Amino acid sequence: MHQRARTTACIFMISLTAACGERSATTDEADIANGNVLLAEWTGPFGGVPAFDRMDLADLKPSLETGMARALAEIDAIAENPEAPTFENTILALEDAGRGLDRVMTYWRIWGSNMSGPEFRDIQMEMAPKLAEHGSKIIQNQALFDRIKAVYESESTQALRPDQQRLVKLVYDSFARNGATLSGEAKERYAEINQRLAELHTRFGNNVLADEEGYVTYLTDDQLSGLPESFVSAAAAAATERGHDGEYAVTNTRSSMEPFLTFSDERDLREKVWRTYYNRGDNGDEQDNNAVIAEILQLRDERVGLLGYENYADWRLEDRMAKTPARVMELLEAVWTAASARVAEEVADMQAIADTEDAGITIAPWDYRYYAEKVRKAKYDLDSDEVKQYLQLDKLIDAMHFVAAELFNFKFSPLPEGTVPVFHPDVKAWEVTDRTSGDHVGVWYLDPFARPGKRSGAWATSYRGHETFNGNKTPISSNNSNFIKGAPDEPILISWSDAETLFHEFGHALHGLSSNVAYPTLNGGVRDYTELQSQLLERWLLTDRVIDNYLVHVDTGDPMPDELVQKIRNAATFNQGFETTEYLASALMDMKYHTMDPSGLDPDAFERESLAALGMPKQIVMRHRSPQFGHVFSGEGYSAGYYSYIWADVLTADAAEAFAEAAGGFYDTELANRMVANLFAVRNAVDPADAYRAFRGRDAEIDALMRDRGFPVPGASR
Repeated sequence: MHQRARTTACIFMISLTAACGERSATTDEADIANGNVLLAEWTGPFGGVPAFDRMDLADLKPSLETGMARALAEIDAIAENPEAPTFENTILALEDAGRGLDRVMTYWRIWGSNMSGPEFRDIQMEMAPKLAEHGSKIIQNQALFDRIKAVYESESTQALRPDQQRLVKLVYDSFARNGATLSGEAKERYAEINQRLAELHTRFGNNVLADEEGYVTYLTDDQLSGLPESFVSAAAAAATERGHDGEYAVTNTRSSMEPFLTFSDERDLREKVWRTYYNRGDNGDEQDNNAVIAEILQLRDERVGLLGYENYADWRLEDRMAKTPARVMELLEAVWTAASARVAEEVADMQAIADTEDAGITIAPWDYRYYAEKVRKAKYDLDSDEVKQYLQLDKLIDAMHFVAAELFNFKFSPLPEGTVPVFHPDVKAWEVTDRTSGDHVGVWYLDPFARPGKRSGAWATSYRGHETFNGNKTPISSNNSNFIKGAPDEPILISWSDAETLFHEFGHALHGLSSNVAYPTLNGGVRDYTELQSQLLERWLLTDRVIDNYLVHVDTGDPMPDELVQKIRNAATFNQGFETTEYLASALMDMKYHTMDPSGLDPDAFERESLAALGMPKQIVMRHRSPQFGHVFSGEGYSAGYYSYIWADVLTADAAEAFAEAAGGFYDTELANRMVANLFAVRNAVDPADAYRAFRGRDAEIDALMRDRGFPVPGASR
């Protein structure tokens, strides 16, 4: 999951990441003197870095208020400019507006994602609607929009460079598609809806976080049967951290839940942990999210109705690669048929093992991972815990840096402690340079471990995007994970799935670090395209150079043996029924929620009925059940857009086949250069469809995805 780089829309949507701008030293010194450290221009090495060491939550609210006031003054200056609107005095002036508020929002996101707590959540609940109101004031500034429209429609715009023309279009669309064309009561109502949605999105996310923090399953020594020593050690450390010395904590996060369900022999405990995890936001208490979902969907539907759209998905997809909900559903349903059929085969294999063991059970959702692991061992002689012995977190980080060197010509140099400020002792930072020239490229931060107050999952964030139009600014990117920290000085071993996720999120970071665009807005992206870069990078995890040098045994240091590598490759499509179906269920529900009439909606009933109509296998649930579906309901980044992962995976599978066929394989220099130039460095300066064609020479084909997942290719002879 990726948090976007700054766009012009950041000024009013307040959902993207920061870009560092220019302010006079006098202003910044005054800010610091007045306690507005969060507003001040970043100082220090590498063109300035966030002042994470001076973050004070007491400064957040006044800094937000001052930042909004300054941004509005800057906007008014643009709107009231007596000179005729031009690209420079309107579009580029907008690119440079709101820099101080952008910087404050960098800290806001750190508190929201990495260091949340009750005090911040109170501020968040109060300020989120005000930030939305601030955004509406900008988007509904008629004089400003008139100037933008004038530039958009001007013949002189056609003489601009292609990237400048795209910038004009993106800025115009960001206003026109977000209510700038409305007037009177409709305009007022649009602003009211945005404020209320900001409050509801915040409440939804905080409710899920509260359930993740509030529900922990503690085990005793006699309840550890089947669990690997690495998990036991990490669970003991997690329990001690929570004041339960001598016990073992299964936290309510995916990174803790999944290995427990995979290895624990205690079926009653597997069921308890499963229910605790999948009931987040759905416990009928004050953190229950069902009513929140219903109101969010009602308001989204009303808002796009004001713009003349039939439903939210029509509006959302208009500027995406997919274009229409019908095209999305066509893809999802085509893959669903093959994936759900594969589930039936997987369950039959698992049930056969359970029957052989005289378990006396029928496979239930909390059995799936456990018996899938048994099938994996029986069919492929592949033991997940054996694989884990070759997956040391530190070595995998080195492996990512090696891949970045080979493909991007980047060198990652760890920064000594104290070189740049960090917001938690677990956070480390690296300088990124060009291997050939030695030139500075950017800075990369890593926050790898789970802790209370940190949201679950893994994500990438860009603190600053690349730009050249107002001074050369280099990227600052970060990756964030939730690995369970083990005992001090012990290597941290992670699962194969977690290793793939680590590479995935690093792909997002490389997308930001490789940017060569001139303007902040062009560091943004199209949602159903920006997962391509991250998904593609996963493919380098199982390349020979990574295996031989970085996938080494934790005790012996020997590389992963060829026999084990071949087992992993043989099992590459194993359990794809489960993995694809649980994902598709969430993607399909997302589209159904955003194409329906939400009047009188009962989300819990709608989820059950819709999945039953789809023929959802009873042994599987959605990857993200509705009351915890943060991608869709804690903001609008993936709303009517969760399909993006599989849409991008069509591109990924197709691109991976290009590397597999290249003379130099996955390290083919010419193809790698073409990939970096066309799929990474251009960011959103080029239409994604054109960018992919420039890389591949043609459009992507779904057949590659079906082959990749081991599903029948439609129309292929058998």
